[in-house]
Amino acid sequence: MEKRSNEETAKILKLLGDKTRLSMMGLLLNHDCCVCEFVELFKMSQPAISQHLRKLKDAGLVNEQKRGQWVFYSLNRQNSFFPLVDDVLKHVPDQQEKINLLAQQGLRITCN
Repeated sequence: MEKRSNEETAKILKLLGDKTRLSMMGLLLNHDCCVCEFVELFKMSQPAISQHLRKLKDAGLVNEQKRGQWVFYSLNRQNSFFPLVDDVLKHVPDQQEKINLLAQQGLRITCN
């Protein structure tokens, strides 16, 4: 694993120090998600969700892919910090229940 500076590592840990972003990353560990799903899960506005995702994207931690008019996010497993992120996420509660709840409510991909 490539050694990074304390400053770079601290920046990544600071991003993951926010509980919303940490939960987002936990969700993305096993599922690509659309902005609208995060809006529903976190009961936050679309601009607030987009701000969190922009920070993660700017750090290279997530990828975005446009599908029609919607944007889906996934973990960037190629990022040099992914091993650190993966280690951190091992200490985060499993997020599958949130995905299951969305599916039960018929909201899993509300933006298709």
